[in-house]
Amino acid sequence: MKMEVKELTTEEDVRSAFPIMNELRTHLTEEDYECLVLEAMTKDRYQMFALFVEDEIVAVTGFKPMITLYYGRYVWICDLVTSSDQRSKGYGEKLISHVERWAADQGYGSVALSSGLSRTEAHRFYEEKMDYDKVSYVFRKTWGST
Repeated sequence: MKMEVKELTTEEDVRSAFPIMNELRTHLTEEDYECLVLEAMTKDRYQMFALFVEDEIVAVTGFKPMITLYYGRYVWICDLVTSSDQRSKGYGEKLISHVERWAADQGYGSVALSSGLSRTEAHRFYEEKMDYDKVSYVFRKTWGST
């Protein structure tokens, strides 16, 4: 079985990942998704990678390198999703491992992410399978349009 991780860099690449990303980011229209991704790539160093199996995207991740006083130099995984019909096959693990290698190769000391409170299966995956520590809660306040 042919399996490879590829960076998504063009508008066409980004568009091709929408059906999978939309399983995680259900609130986004395809147009809003494309605009946000392309703007984040341009202004915020956001990068997307997809895992292809037999030339079909089965999982997608988006991340960005960051620097804060709390974490120092680290990579923040903004998005990680495996197609609902392809879960439990190790694809999420392959993508996270790819991000971790990328981060280490670029001199970043850690990888972090947040996960919705109700996503207990994802939490188990991050903690038990990927050996991540639960270190904080994320709080947010919203207003207006994002």
